[in-house]
Amino acid sequence: MPHTWDPSALSPDRALERLAAGNRRFLETGGGARARPNAQLVKTPQRPIAVVLGCSDSRMPVEIVFDEGFGDLFVVRVAGHVVAPSVVGSVEFAVSQFGPRLVIVLGHTHCGAVGAALRAIETGQGPGSRNVRAITDRIVPHILELARAGGDDVARKAMRAYVRAAADHLRHGSRTVEELVLAGRVAVVGAEYDIETGKVEVFDGVPLPPYPSHPS
Repeated sequence: MPHTWDPSALSPDRALERLAAGNRRFLETGGGARARPNAQLVKTPQRPIAVVLGCSDSRMPVEIVFDEGFGDLFVVRVAGHVVAPSVVGSVEFAVSQFGPRLVIVLGHTHCGAVGAALRAIETGQGPGSRNVRAITDRIVPHILELARAGGDDVARKAMRAYVRAAADHLRHGSRTVEELVLAGRVAVVGAEYDIETGKVEVFDGVPLPPYPSHPS
């Protein structure tokens, strides 16, 4: 991984100024139609409709992509949507404490983490940073055969393969989530966000039928 920075990027001071100005606008406008007063958010228990495990890519703002607002989604974001213990714990916490019935693993086109994993396979050398390698090492085993086979659109196929692997990990790598899935209370699905079109497509797993709000 090259150790570079963009000389045209905003300085830290300018970036903070921009964010502070945005926060002032947020306070003045109330955050738009989907916002709710902060006092109400504090007094009302969290009831998100879904948990979304997504990539940290700045081009994939999850709440905006789904047109949802405060309290509607429990979002966990990490480069490459990798499923590490802390990520599993975050999903477990959300489904056990707040009651959402849907968990979405959301990958996206042109994913840098998947691209880095593909380069590691191609070159035989992982990223220089051991922390970044901890990400790519979780992806590589699930895309190795695809990478070696080559062909068209390998990056997209690899991203989808890891989305499937991550969703399967959540279904079976967490006792809490697995029990909820087996009981029909939670569905874990895999989806792709197309950065170029903005469309989200669910391609792994299907939502479950309604479950009684107060099971006997």
